[in-house]
Amino acid sequence: MTRYNRIFDNNKQWVASMKEKDADFFEKLAKDQTPDFLYIGCSDSRVPANEIMGLEPGDVFVHRNVANVVASIDLNVMSVINYAVAHLKVKHIIVCGHYNCGGVRAAMLPRDMGILNPWLRNIRDVYRLHQEELDGITDEHARYNRLVELNVQEQAVNVIKTAVVQKSYLNNQYPTVHGWVFDLKTGLLKDLNLDFAEILKNIQKIYDLTGDA
Repeated sequence: MTRYNRIFDNNKQWVASMKEKDADFFEKLAKDQTPDFLYIGCSDSRVPANEIMGLEPGDVFVHRNVANVVASIDLNVMSVINYAVAHLKVKHIIVCGHYNCGGVRAAMLPRDMGILNPWLRNIRDVYRLHQEELDGITDEHARYNRLVELNVQEQAVNVIKTAVVQKSYLNNQYPTVHGWVFDLKTGLLKDLNLDFAEILKNIQKIYDLTGDA
């Protein structure tokens, strides 16, 4: 049996296991979703959102792309954020990167990556913003890991810049935006402890989009 065909057997086994735990699981799942979390992560196959958070289907609204980038001109991620905040009323938005990220590594290399060039430029911009700190790290691996963290931080700031997040927080005191990094070697999540309220306060002079105009 090929690996592809085996997926359908795996699916049946998963259905059986979920029904064994809760006979009404799929009836409940088919109802409207009410997740508390929006997870914006990397497309890397080693970082499955629900599993690393220990949550079940229906608990997390998920968007993934190369190196967990939040670009204002990417209609995909902007649509996901808008839907999650305005319609699903999520309470938390998590930007989650991971150490040993191929996208971040590629952005550190002076190499033409073809169609990836404009995408990776978002991460190279993060390097430019934090060049003094990063160039001061002599160990290449440590510098790489730090860029992973700084990329999460800056993408989280990009989430906070959006009008839908600012307006919802002003009116409802949610969502709160968080930055995490997943360590592939340990399986543990690292909370970067971003000060959401302080970041929002500091950027509002320029990025305040809560007005009606």
